[in-house]
Amino acid sequence: MLKTLVTKVVGTRFRREMKRIRPIVDAIHAHEERLKGLSDAEVRAQTEKFRRIIGERTGMLAAEVERLKQAKHDCPDAEERLKLTDQLAKAEAAHAKEVQRVLDAILPEVFATVRDACRRLLGTQVVVTGHELTWDMVPYDVQLIGGIVLHEGKIAEMATGEGKTLVATLPLYLNALAGRGVHLVTVNNYLARRDSQWMGHVFQWLGLTVGCIDDTDPSSPERRAAYQCDITYGTNNEFGFDYLRDNMVFSLDQRVQRGHFYAIIDEVDSILVDEARTPLIISGPVGTESDEKYAAYKADGGGERPPRQGGAPDRRRENRLRRRAAALQGATRHAEEQEVDEVAAGARRETAGAARRARPPR
Repeated sequence: MLKTLVTKVVGTRFRREMKRIRPIVDAIHAHEERLKGLSDAEVRAQTEKFRRIIGERTGMLAAEVERLKQAKHDCPDAEERLKLTDQLAKAEAAHAKEVQRVLDAILPEVFATVRDACRRLLGTQVVVTGHELTWDMVPYDVQLIGGIVLHEGKIAEMATGEGKTLVATLPLYLNALAGRGVHLVTVNNYLARRDSQWMGHVFQWLGLTVGCIDDTDPSSPERRAAYQCDITYGTNNEFGFDYLRDNMVFSLDQRVQRGHFYAIIDEVDSILVDEARTPLIISGPVGTESDEKYAAYKADGGGERPPRQGGAPDRRRENRLRRRAAALQGATRHAEEQEVDEVAAGARRETAGAARRARPPR
């Protein structure tokens, strides 16, 4: 009864969300009316305009992040590096927050640009997995709403035929403008190839680059180039194994992925629930004493931390070893006490049994 009354007063969550998003959709349509009077070249120039806006509003924060990264790389003192690490984490968080704020501000005009580009491409030909198709899609309002929800990091549930593939173009284009790379994760390589070529027709017209990692070999220059594109399509397994391989390389220039900024997961229930039941397992070669790097590591004492400058002792390491020794000593003492208790209990049981056997029958 109370729930029904509250629902009547404040409305359902769906209606509250629609009330919040509807003004954004109206703003998108207002921008689109203005874009209709521009030439194709002027619409394409919107991409550089958006990137310039993002750069102007976040440039100082991005420069501070790079400065701290370089300072941390060049710093020889461990204590100072810890301080720089904290400062870097705060600077990166501030930069990411400001980028998000700018993207939210330009979202209506960006979505209007994508919608207008789709309208201008009507009737054009695009080759998708070897078949020539005619572009005939322009996002409807329900797809604009889905794009807004996906940009906000939420789950958008859409029925078959509502155009989920086209919906993804809106937030992908918006977040790719930040220049940090965005990913679309799907369930099989056919969809990854198809969507990268099909939706790439719009992205490339707007001046963005599109790659598909399923068209390349693992750890190859071609795969690294696919990750360097503005928008990268691929399957969940390929993205996962690339991440694992990148954590097994000997130098940073051997990695293929760059930083993780924004991703859309197609069929999220399948990938994060069903597919997640099967772990990704990878193995690599084990070093031997004949290996040069293994021998150098072993000669260095197993990779122990080098002594501090000026011969000063590493107090934190000493305290850590002292605590570890105390913990081991405590565990040993506890095991000895438990063993003594068990022996005493066994002796008491034997004594009680002997007493029962010696008791005369009634």
